[in-house]
Amino acid sequence: MITAWTVVARIRFPPVHKPEPLVPPLSGRPGSLRGVTASLDLTADPVELTAALVDIPSVSGGEKAIADAVEQALREQAPHLEVVRNGDAVLARTSLGRDSRVVLAGHLDTVPINDNLPLRRTGSGAEEVLHGCGTVDMKGGDAVMLHLAATLPAPRHDLTFVFYDCEEVEAERNGLNRIERELPEWLAGDLAVVCEPSNAAIEAGCQGTMRVEVRTTGARAHTARAWMGVNAIHAAQPVLQRLVEYAPRNPVIDGLQFREGLQAVRIEGGVAGNVVPDSCVVTVNHRFAPDKSLAEAEAHLREIFDGFEVTVTDGASGALPGLTAPAAAQLVEASGSEPVAKLGWTDVARFAARGLPAVNFGPGSPTLAHTKQEHVATEEIRHCADVLRRFFA
Repeated sequence: MITAWTVVARIRFPPVHKPEPLVPPLSGRPGSLRGVTASLDLTADPVELTAALVDIPSVSGGEKAIADAVEQALREQAPHLEVVRNGDAVLARTSLGRDSRVVLAGHLDTVPINDNLPLRRTGSGAEEVLHGCGTVDMKGGDAVMLHLAATLPAPRHDLTFVFYDCEEVEAERNGLNRIERELPEWLAGDLAVVCEPSNAAIEAGCQGTMRVEVRTTGARAHTARAWMGVNAIHAAQPVLQRLVEYAPRNPVIDGLQFREGLQAVRIEGGVAGNVVPDSCVVTVNHRFAPDKSLAEAEAHLREIFDGFEVTVTDGASGALPGLTAPAAAQLVEASGSEPVAKLGWTDVARFAARGLPAVNFGPGSPTLAHTKQEHVATEEIRHCADVLRRFFA
């Protein structure tokens, strides 16, 4: 009796090596294949480019795949640009000898996925909406930048495009810090446009932010003999009262109204269920207009909480609007709409600290960033691309 084995042995078929199967893409796009660099068409409709970017997961610290895709696409489809890689950041620029240079910046990372991938579409035509992690913050803005990088070989300003990593985590990991240390000349220019979501309107400058801890102390005692101790939580009542009574400034800077704020964001205290607490800490966040320095913000808080121990835990300066700079004025004209103040902190402050006037301009509502319901209207993506094309062409 001849067995299947002996037949195979006589014929001596070579062994078959099956390749490791690819992980299926999140929504049929090559960008989510394991070990395969996504193929991005930078000349396509920026809406389709947004969709392709969104389907490449890039949670902070995991930007390699999307950085690989961006780098490859720029090198292959934008031969007029000098392209460099820095960690998981990709930078590209023209060198046409123009009188001015505009830096466009966008981060490639997102917050953790919240059951909001793969990309989902609703509506059609002018009513179409893209849903998913990163649609707003900020792959719509990245798509606009990439599309312009490939399709504007001879802009009237020299252009620098900065796609960077780790914006959504602690500030010391932000890729712009590394770029500033290692490639500072790539951040030089006459205007910076950060394509963060801004409802497709120009948001100029940004507010500063500072957090302080206001501490009260007391003396422990058994709650059955509370009169023998001093309750530190009760002692925090004047701190809270000053916050309730606080009247914030609303200054107008370069014609834009900023709104300051002072809010308790955490309160900590207590030892046990039968102990009078001897320590209490109220954490306060101050958002201040960009006409106030960090030192002035700190002095203001120490004045507000005079009589209490105040410790600054972190802070970042704001950015003045800078709309009187020639390039900024041209961008406002190209937008065809009135700019508004940025009521928050963004990386425009990093550029402002380097002497560049800076604005936020990108598709999507900032109120949807970091939410499970993140989504962007496709018309906003196209509008931002059209405005910037008018500005640069």
